[in-house]
Amino acid sequence: MGDIRDADFPTSDDLEASDHGDETPAPRTPVVTRDYQLEMFTASLRENIIVAQDTGSGKTLIAILRMKHEVEREPRKVCWFFAPTVALCEQQRDVIALDIPVSVGLISGALEPNQWKDIALWRGVLQRHRIIVSTPQVLLDALRHGYVKLGEDIGLLVFDEAHHAVDNHPYNCIMKEFYFRVAVREHGAASGAESREERPMVLGLTASPVYGGNVEASMRILERNLDCIVRSPRLHRSQLISFVHRPIFKHVLYRPAPFFDKTYTASNITALSSVLATLNVKDDPYIISLRGQLAHKTPGSPDYMRTDQKLSKTIKKEDTYTHRGLKDIVSTATEICFDLGRWAADWYVHKAISLARENPMPYESAFTSVQEKEKAYLLRILARVHVSPPSYDPAAIEAGVSDKLCVLIDTLLAEKRGAEEEANEAYSGLVFVTRRDAVLSLAEVLAVHPRTAGVLRVGRIVGTSESAYRKTLLDVTRALMRNTHGETLGSFRTGEFNVLVATSVAEEGLDIQACCNVVRWDVPNNMVSWAQSRGRARRWRSTFVLMFESGNMDAAGVERWMQLERQMVEQYNNQMRLAGNALPRYDEEDDEDQEDDDHAVRFTVESTGALLTLQSAPPHLNHFCSVLPNSRHTAHRALYDIDPPEFPEGWHALDPRTNTLPYPGPFGCTVTLPRVLPPLLRTFSVPQKYSSKLSARRHVSFKAYKTLYDAGLLNEHLMPLTSVIEPELEEEVKALLAAVDAREGTAAVKLQMDVWVPEGSGTLEALGEEWYGCDVEIENMPRLRMWTKAKLARLEEEAMPTLYHPVHGPLRVTITPEEEPSTPFDVESMQVYTHRLFATLCGPRMPADKLDFAYLFEVDGDEEQGRWDQIRLWASANQGLSPLGTTRLVNAAEFGQMLDYPSDIVLIRDSVPYGKLFRFVEWKYDQPSPEEEEQLKETYRRFDMLEISLPLLVVEDRAPRVNFLHPAEKRSRRSSEKARKLLIPEYSFVELVSPVEAEFALLVPSILRYISVANTAASLRATLLTDPQLAEIPLSLVKMAISAPVSQEPTNYQRLESLGDAVLKLVVGAYLYSEHPLWHEGYLTQRRDHAVSNVRLAKSAIQKKLYRWIVRDHFAPKRFMPRYLTDNRGATNEEENSDENGNGKGKEDLSTKVLADVVESLIGAAYVHGGFELAISLIRTIDVHLALSPLSASIEAAYAAADPSLEAPPQVAHVQNMIGYTFTKPLLLVEALTHASHQTDLRTVSYERLEFLGDAVLDMLIADYLYKHPKNFSPGEITLRKHAIGNALFLSYACLSSCTPVDASVPAPDPLRHGKITLRAKTEHIYLYQCMLHSSSALLDEQKGAFARFASVGGPLARSLSHSSVFPWAELTRLQAPKILSDIVESVIGAVYIDARGDVVAVRGVLGRMGMWTMLERVSDGDVEVEHPVSTLHRWASQRKTEAGEPAPRKVVYEYEVERGKVVCTVRLEGVEELGSVAAECEKRGSANARRNEAKYLAANKALRVWGIRDAEMDIDPEDGDEDEDVTMVDSSL
Repeated sequence: MGDIRDADFPTSDDLEASDHGDETPAPRTPVVTRDYQLEMFTASLRENIIVAQDTGSGKTLIAILRMKHEVEREPRKVCWFFAPTVALCEQQRDVIALDIPVSVGLISGALEPNQWKDIALWRGVLQRHRIIVSTPQVLLDALRHGYVKLGEDIGLLVFDEAHHAVDNHPYNCIMKEFYFRVAVREHGAASGAESREERPMVLGLTASPVYGGNVEASMRILERNLDCIVRSPRLHRSQLISFVHRPIFKHVLYRPAPFFDKTYTASNITALSSVLATLNVKDDPYIISLRGQLAHKTPGSPDYMRTDQKLSKTIKKEDTYTHRGLKDIVSTATEICFDLGRWAADWYVHKAISLARENPMPYESAFTSVQEKEKAYLLRILARVHVSPPSYDPAAIEAGVSDKLCVLIDTLLAEKRGAEEEANEAYSGLVFVTRRDAVLSLAEVLAVHPRTAGVLRVGRIVGTSESAYRKTLLDVTRALMRNTHGETLGSFRTGEFNVLVATSVAEEGLDIQACCNVVRWDVPNNMVSWAQSRGRARRWRSTFVLMFESGNMDAAGVERWMQLERQMVEQYNNQMRLAGNALPRYDEEDDEDQEDDDHAVRFTVESTGALLTLQSAPPHLNHFCSVLPNSRHTAHRALYDIDPPEFPEGWHALDPRTNTLPYPGPFGCTVTLPRVLPPLLRTFSVPQKYSSKLSARRHVSFKAYKTLYDAGLLNEHLMPLTSVIEPELEEEVKALLAAVDAREGTAAVKLQMDVWVPEGSGTLEALGEEWYGCDVEIENMPRLRMWTKAKLARLEEEAMPTLYHPVHGPLRVTITPEEEPSTPFDVESMQVYTHRLFATLCGPRMPADKLDFAYLFEVDGDEEQGRWDQIRLWASANQGLSPLGTTRLVNAAEFGQMLDYPSDIVLIRDSVPYGKLFRFVEWKYDQPSPEEEEQLKETYRRFDMLEISLPLLVVEDRAPRVNFLHPAEKRSRRSSEKARKLLIPEYSFVELVSPVEAEFALLVPSILRYISVANTAASLRATLLTDPQLAEIPLSLVKMAISAPVSQEPTNYQRLESLGDAVLKLVVGAYLYSEHPLWHEGYLTQRRDHAVSNVRLAKSAIQKKLYRWIVRDHFAPKRFMPRYLTDNRGATNEEENSDENGNGKGKEDLSTKVLADVVESLIGAAYVHGGFELAISLIRTIDVHLALSPLSASIEAAYAAADPSLEAPPQVAHVQNMIGYTFTKPLLLVEALTHASHQTDLRTVSYERLEFLGDAVLDMLIADYLYKHPKNFSPGEITLRKHAIGNALFLSYACLSSCTPVDASVPAPDPLRHGKITLRAKTEHIYLYQCMLHSSSALLDEQKGAFARFASVGGPLARSLSHSSVFPWAELTRLQAPKILSDIVESVIGAVYIDARGDVVAVRGVLGRMGMWTMLERVSDGDVEVEHPVSTLHRWASQRKTEAGEPAPRKVVYEYEVERGKVVCTVRLEGVEELGSVAAECEKRGSANARRNEAKYLAANKALRVWGIRDAEMDIDPEDGDEDEDVTMVDSSL
């Protein structure tokens, strides 16, 4: 292996930088690898080894050599490098990437790999990278979920800090759960040979391969766990020793602290302890809250027992936030007092109490009422604690430090002098301390002590754990740590700090340079800690100092550590061990870490290899619960109840309380999952047979998670479903779901179908000589005969068009196509006639000699046609043109002289060839008036010598070319009068068309447009809607459904789309609800959103080629051009847009939203014609990848699945009275009223599933009513009204106002009857919100607050709803009602819908009883302004224009701040300074979301008045209603 010396690897005189213990190296030049490193590298090729070498000896370089060899040998598998911390992973990744020229990937928690639910992400990582660096948990999770296959994907595992591979560390779990279950590796396979599933090679790196005192046993366990042999260089050990600078070992002694002197304490400890001694934990608000909760729970219920145990445990351990925190401060300060001295203890207590007063609860982002009371309770206690800041007088500091601290100062100063005076180098020291708080206190003392202040520049490093322990009053490190680890280490490297005081986090894993001196403040607790901390002192002549209490650690004790290290070196150099046959092999039966038969409890998904074990089950189950759809009033988590309970029931109430002895086992356990799951998937138990509580929890977690998989709630990777019902389409579905809320995109689709050219036609010759005839009869006009190459559909009588003529009014048109083709008599004559018709209006845009029109015309019954043919022949001969009669224009003067100034002229042009076109009025034989003469001079100002001769032409502007399919707009008399003017005949030209031809020329484009759209609709109906019932949908509905707004057809799809969206939402929702009774609302919503998303519907539309029939070309009569059969090269237009297979290749970008909208509009059309069942038939035809059942079948299935029990709580009767409906299955209503926090009556799930269904039912009923309303609302008007009635604010009002009277009469003395006891009549009201079943104090507080606001504004609000001309958004917003109130209304609607078996009349009755249907009728029948001010303001801003009329849309900006207890919202228009800003304020009450909404509404409403917008004319877009969603945005700062 000598050639490796020349490889591109770092090899220098000091290779310590290759190890994680040093700085990350800058780019280096290639140097020589050391012999002992080559020895270890060579050994790693033969077998799995653990390299045991001192810190700083270049172990990482050995791993780099090994990985470089592996990536060259095996190109199909990756090398996976582990490090136990993220910081160490980052350092090692940089080193590896610098030294190996391949892609090196880093996967850390910052990338959230636990959220990588798509296997394609993992496959992509494995394909893009040859080496991956991560913490071990990342790979363990990927293996457990089957995303990575250990034997197939990985060729080499490298374990840095390999000594961690014991017990349940992820290192050991990877090996136990996966490595040893893969086939043993075949050595000697040729490079490039086909990869096989086999164990990867293993390489471990460590400075200390043992824990504890038994070196041989520890090493054998590590070797067994990693399937390795521990090795250290033997052949070149002398070279290793020469490069490893072992520190000079020293130890110092200090006098022990006076632990038994009760008078030895600090003044601040005494002050705090004296107050703490007066406290009774029973007065703590948390205890009081628990007692209150217990009083409201049903005795014997699981929630009662759970709360009872929590109360007993909290009282016994005094484990409240306040009591635990204060006691911890006292105990910690006491330890600091003995360890560091009185001054440090006083400083610590003063700092902790000061910080607690500033922020009593720094880790709670939102307070409940209980937390607020705890905060107040803590502040009251802290106000009684009189602590003093420590004195910074030098004498006071010196007098207040312990002897141990004095010895440390002596040691540090002596080591500093030695480094600077003897070694002539800058001093750098590292002090290892066990406790975080001791780090802070010690660093503070060293910074201010008169002997070290200014001499020792001290930095601090502690761990960054997020454990619950850290989130107590005890943890003051968050506030006191001013610098990050990186900043502190950077300052240490540059010399800004010359001493670091650190916890064990600095022993391994941080990039700390070699030090002159390392001091152990606390004695190492194991061999690893000894070796790792000593390894930080590896400069030449560095020192390693242990501090021992005098009389407690003598020379023999020091020698013990040295002896353990010598034994360790002897073990991994023992020839018998290195022979191989002594290597311990892993045997699952002998695994001491396993309990009983735990090794056999595992479940593997065969299709993916995903693995469930006892160790992985609890975190998997917790993750499953955490991603369930949540509400603000309950946290979804798994609740574990150990059997037997730790305390007897009611122990907390005993006086005196008896001490309970710890129960030794065995244990059982019950786990309860959140209420959103059905009862059979909610509670799981294991018997009382496990030796520990942990084992019982693991087994019940395993049982629960396995059952969830069997029930279909997990995918094949043992993850909560993402694609829900289509795991085989996981990748595709994720992409679709990601696009559900995205702005509309586009899809490249083929062009809209052309009805004029037969499909599959090639050249013009291929079209043949035959044409299809068609009679077009316009009321009161001659019959027009049309010929086409494509066969036209026969239209129903009711589908015939009407033309709205500006003079003659509505004209009925009859179109009668022939079934069989024939050969016309004279095609050339028809081409000339057709050319004349079109050239009259669009001559400038038409090729003069191109006559192959896609449609030809001839007139039957034009009495003047013969005369005008003669005129055209005369004109052609007179101008020397072809006798075909294609001449269009002739000079008006010559025309008049030749024909004696006829009066049947129709069109005049003021110049040739394409002057402005006028309608002829008459010949004028009188002399023009002076005004008329001035007009003529202005018209012909380009002529110097203008001669005016009689007669003159009198003309007027002709009627504009419009779409005559639209009814004519009503215009005033003044606007309808046409201005007349005079023209001189010598300079004017007559269009040689008869009056009939001119009329046809004006009307034919509109007729052609109608035929095109109607035949497109007919083609869709004949091609796609082949079901007999679908084929009966009227053509008018189909035309409407496929006409995009951009086409400007008389009707477009928007109204039908609004209806179809509601239909699709209901039928899909009802199907999913009944088909998947085990799915919670999150899965139902996700699957429905997938099925009805724009992306999914657009994809279905593309698969069905629906884009061919979508009418999206804009018909503009002024730019009309006739359709030709061929292009200029002779190919048909069909051929031009086709490939060699006849497939159209002309494409355009079409909005995916348009595609989806057309699908929904077709669904709406089917519903209008045939109800839900026909709509479902169309949905099946379009195919949304759901096997939809008839709606009635879905509802019947849901009804049949409902629990028939008639036992129900009293709330059911009250609610039935409120809504005027009696349930046949009362538990449906119980479910509708049950919140997820409710812990009694476990027969039902919580309300979310019914809310999911009820939301769709309500949306459908409103959409159906508005669509069918006689006012024929526009799409925008439908959206505004639907939002007004269906929004959460109005539904919450309906909930708060719904009530029923109850008899509350009570016996009382009657003063009129001498005090005789009589029944005094009294009536009270029970409200719907009060009937909700829940166990949440926070929710109760919100309900009370909302009802208090309702009581304040309810009267005016009711009057506004009944009489105001403006929808009362202001009063509704002031309710600040929690969303759960609107949720309950929707869930009740869902329950009624199922119980009534889909009877919408019953649901309408309930809506009427709650006032909702009445309000819907009022905003529809009356003149009520329903648009939300925020939407109005947004719409106005988006439609703004400049003074010149150019579009100038602007963004509306809302800004919030809190002033004097009020929330102030300021609104302005971005970039429009002249308008200024408008501000409004509201009281700071209720939730942040609610008060923000109220302030936003008030500001927008005020801006409408101040800026004069309310009465401005604006276009209402049907999408504008969605803008109101901005109202619900949350500013957490409020």
